[in-house]
Amino acid sequence: MASILIAEDEARIASFVEKGLKSSGYTTRVATTGHEALDLALTDEFDLLVLDIGLPGIDGFEVLSQLRGSGSTMPVIILTARAGGADTVAGLEGGADDYMAKPFRFDELLARVRLRMATSTASASPASELSHHGLELDIRTRRATVDGRAIDLSGREFALAEELVRHAGQVLSREQLLSRVWGYDFDPGSNVVDVYIRYLRNKLGADRIETVRGMGYRLV
Repeated sequence: MASILIAEDEARIASFVEKGLKSSGYTTRVATTGHEALDLALTDEFDLLVLDIGLPGIDGFEVLSQLRGSGSTMPVIILTARAGGADTVAGLEGGADDYMAKPFRFDELLARVRLRMATSTASASPASELSHHGLELDIRTRRATVDGRAIDLSGREFALAEELVRHAGQVLSREQLLSRVWGYDFDPGSNVVDVYIRYLRNKLGADRIETVRGMGYRLV
């Protein structure tokens, strides 16, 4: 089931959009500030973002700018009070995929959501090779190299490295890594992620994986 993030501080509009999307089979989450929207969008847990320009804290333009700056290609539909105005132009030039002018009909928004989801799915062909700053991973052969030098990785080490490379520059929590790489719910008493991060640092280079205190790990 596709998951949609709704970044909208007007409770009436947020409720209207959320109710309609849920009834159409989507899971939703509402963010009411720019900072909250950006933090949630960067978790990589959502398939599409409906983004209001006039958010408190940091506005929708800044959210979009930082989101695209992180490398995210998640489809974004901006909500603007002025159709064809400066907001629309700035949003599209800033990396938005579509826009809706307020007030809008939900059926039109839903059509645009479905179109963007379909386009995103069709264009998302999994890469057979991943690379980041000299680290190369061949997904088909499960081979890894660092600056041209072959590195012997176990299956679990390779899966962890792949997850980090796919989200390079983003902080991934221990819970996220445990769920995605090991495939089970997070056990607060488990240190398996930390152990395998140490293994990867020994093989790939200690300075490649940054510990973000209280948050998790990031490939730099």
